Amino acid sequence: MKKQFNRMKQLANQTVGYAKDLFSYILSYAQIERRMELVRVVSHNTHKRMVSCLQGHIGADAEKRHKKLPLTALSQAMVEGGNQLGEESLIGKMMEVCGEAENRLASELMQHELQIEKDVLDPLSQLAEVDIPNILKQRKQLAKLVLDYDSARARSVSSLYSYRSLTAKADLLKEEVDEAMNKVELCKDQLAADMYSFFSKEGDYARFFVTLLEAQADYHRKSLTLLEGVLPTIQAQQDSWTEKPAFGTGLDEHLKRSGREIALPIEACVMMLLETGMKEEGLFRIAAGASKLKKLKAALDCSTSQLEEFYSDPHAVAGALKSYLRELPEPLMTYQLYDEWIQASSVSDPDKRLQALWVVCDKLPKNNKTNLRYLVKFLAKLAQDSEVNKMTPSNIAIVLGPNLLWAKTEGSLAEMAAATSVHVVAIMEPIIQHADWFFPEGRFWIPLQLLFCSLTFSPFLVAGHSLSYISDTRWQLTPSWPVSSLSDCSVLTAPKK
Repeated sequence: MKKQFNRMKQLANQTVGYAKDLFSYILSYAQIERRMELVRVVSHNTHKRMVSCLQGHIGADAEKRHKKLPLTALSQAMVEGGNQLGEESLIGKMMEVCGEAENRLASELMQHELQIEKDVLDPLSQLAEVDIPNILKQRKQLAKLVLDYDSARARSVSSLYSYRSLTAKADLLKEEVDEAMNKVELCKDQLAADMYSFFSKEGDYARFFVTLLEAQADYHRKSLTLLEGVLPTIQAQQDSWTEKPAFGTGLDEHLKRSGREIALPIEACVMMLLETGMKEEGLFRIAAGASKLKKLKAALDCSTSQLEEFYSDPHAVAGALKSYLRELPEPLMTYQLYDEWIQASSVSDPDKRLQALWVVCDKLPKNNKTNLRYLVKFLAKLAQDSEVNKMTPSNIAIVLGPNLLWAKTEGSLAEMAAATSVHVVAIMEPIIQHADWFFPEGRFWIPLQLLFCSLTFSPFLVAGHSLSYISDTRWQLTPSWPVSSLSDCSVLTAPKK
């Protein structure tokens, strides 16, 4: 009996040592468990935020997802709006083409989100909601089995001090301890295997985020390719649309688009001023009403022929002309020749100064020279009535010159005007004074639509002028004597081609 008791005691001591090892083993997993829990929380939060970034409904099939995308709704609205406006409207054309492009972008987005859901969201959800929680559950299960083993071991040790049925009970308790130990070992091995597997796959888990960026890059590349294919078509339609604002548009672009030789704002304003503004005192000097000026500029921008109401306000017309010249992206007398203009104006000898100015003027691009010639001829005629309108060549050069030439330097409008005004006056005054010498071939060119009172009346021409056909919309009006106020002239039926 004593020998058997000693053997049981030795076994119990070995069991106590094993239990201590188990608890040390479990404690060694605590740090790993905290790390895995952190990974689970981070993965869960990332998955949640990623889902919120999707525009489609997660889990839905492709067709349903496509219909629910905001881009699809936008596409449908744009196409419907384009159909309502019709082909005759540029807005309608643009909306229809852009609507189709938005629909294709919606398809690309739908495919992108399906790929993200399959390759990133689903694996990330599996990691956060299944894989790591299972490992953590296994760890808790091991802790429970260790407690069960500890209870069995404690009962086995306590039985050593009982002399009743010592051998039989000890055998039963030993079997119970062995069974508990086997369960612990199995669970410990399974937990170790799961943890080793998790850490060995950390590179695969990190790959989810690389896959996300790769998918996004591929989506944006495809979207960019789609847009680059559509934009030339849209731009071509935009460029082919002739009804564009004249104010703020380059001179060459405006003339090419409108098929004109003289810019519409220059020609229209000159014609209105010839009729009602030549005797107006302080023309180009007295400011017009802001609202009237804004309305006239808008009317000229849309190329309307209904300008009758502005004939009674020559200051608004003069203001519109000044605004057009000032809003040109490049001055009518060009940036390129700015230094040459300034240098020519600095020549001390009057005759040589005129010759130098003529040389620079002759270098102007064709469109710029044609429009400057037209404008200068008008300004020279305006100066002929300077006793009435107080607009001498010098006064005209002072108020209008800074709108014809300015430096290409940075600074405010006032600063640039102040730096240029003295030189510009020295340039423009002699050009206006000697307009026929600078431009001996110059004549007034009148668009046919400005010779109509309205579309329901016959065209008219001014008595004392010859009208020759130039094109379907342009006739040449050549004065037989110096032009006076058009309001004093009689109306005749225009000859046909």
